[in-house]
Amino acid sequence: MAEDNRKWWILLTVIVGTFLGAMDQTVVNLAVPKIMLDFNILTADAAWIATAYILANAVFVPVWGKLGDTIGRKKVYVWGFSIFIVGSILAGFAWDLSSMILFRIIQAVASSADYPTAMAIIAVNFSNGKERAQALGIWSSAFALAIVFGPLIGGPLIDIFGWRSVFMINLPIGIIGIAMALTFIPESVSDKKSVSFDWYGALTLGISLALLVFGLDRGYDWGWTSLPILLCFAGSGLFMYIFYLIDSRHPEPIIDFSFFRIPAFVFTLVNNFLIFMCLMGGMFLIPIFDQTFLGLSATETGLQFVPMAFCIMLAAPIGAGLVGKLQPRYVIALSTLVAGLGLFLFTGLDVRSSSLDVIIPLIVMMFGMGFGMSQRTGIIAAVVPNDEIGSASAVLALVRNISGAFGIAIFATLLNMSVENNMLAISAYSVVNMHTPAVMQQATTLMYLDAQILAYHTIFIVGSIIMILAAVLALLIDVKKTKEGEEGKEVVLEI
Repeated sequence: MAEDNRKWWILLTVIVGTFLGAMDQTVVNLAVPKIMLDFNILTADAAWIATAYILANAVFVPVWGKLGDTIGRKKVYVWGFSIFIVGSILAGFAWDLSSMILFRIIQAVASSADYPTAMAIIAVNFSNGKERAQALGIWSSAFALAIVFGPLIGGPLIDIFGWRSVFMINLPIGIIGIAMALTFIPESVSDKKSVSFDWYGALTLGISLALLVFGLDRGYDWGWTSLPILLCFAGSGLFMYIFYLIDSRHPEPIIDFSFFRIPAFVFTLVNNFLIFMCLMGGMFLIPIFDQTFLGLSATETGLQFVPMAFCIMLAAPIGAGLVGKLQPRYVIALSTLVAGLGLFLFTGLDVRSSSLDVIIPLIVMMFGMGFGMSQRTGIIAAVVPNDEIGSASAVLALVRNISGAFGIAIFATLLNMSVENNMLAISAYSVVNMHTPAVMQQATTLMYLDAQILAYHTIFIVGSIIMILAAVLALLIDVKKTKEGEEGKEVVLEI
């Protein structure tokens, strides 16, 4: 096979892997309401199905990224793919919340191998800057495809075969992906030879993140000033400090802290953190709102997400067309503001809303995300050495995943707090003229419904404010110098 043709087959192969991992998260969110009914759990408990996945994914992304750079990216990619299939099958047989969380963690550990190795594989096999930018843009579209086909595949599967089928669908797609990887992807490693892997750094980072997210998730139930929660946060800070001490001295750190001396790298990460915190937190709640308050089926809920995926694919080339006409920071800031507007439009939702009332905000939000997507990813690849792209992209994925865990934990907590406060406020200003049991029960039900709807409004207002902050901070992204020491504008033109 000609070399030029082979690299495009390599791109298609990693797209299959990225598509599968992204689709899994999409369809599982659709299945959460059904899982809640089957396992008899509440929203706060169900949040751990997503949070545990995101947390485990976040912890192992830098580990896989470093391993891929040192022992071989193809090897890590194939192993991750294989373990992901096993985890998916196990999750399909989960019998309660605990088993589901365990099997989702297995899925997440395996899935975390995809992002850093896939990005590094693309960067290595597409050495030409312009082709690399094009390949990264096409690869990014896999996320949009997953948003389209996830609901189209997952919704009917859930309604016809039950929620377990959304995990089983990973088996045939996964087998195809593994076969393609073995056939097309050449082995590659970093030019820097590995001496020792930073296992202690990986362990302390994992403990720190686990304690942090656990504290965020349980803070509302146990009390933010309770001893267990304070110990979680203190322990998280302590282990993060230990991680810094270890990694800053290790010859092959999990996270190369020299990256954080690059301002463009830092502010791109901050922008990504805030955006994905709001995105993941909001996207987790939308299917629950649809199926709880609007009475929609999983299929109907899923179909609402289809138009927004086409908007991502439409917006991506528009964003690429702005390269050279506007600096990346302006494109990213504008995209963030548009996404924030979409999030704000969700404040109009209530029990009388139609599917269109959900679809329009999703379209606006994802259009904003779409035309800033390649710039966010491309800046990370542009400002670090080639042999550290895997590690740098792992840091980007780590930040995105941590932000997702933050978003789900904080938004779920804020939702519960808002419902409680709204209920007290509504009760204080409500007058019930008849006090028969039936009337009182109906009045309480209506007040609780109103309290819940207002709580969702609070969530989306807070998210919109955070997005405005992210847009302002994006203006601080300034790529002045490339890794080769040339003017940054030239490389940015290729992103």
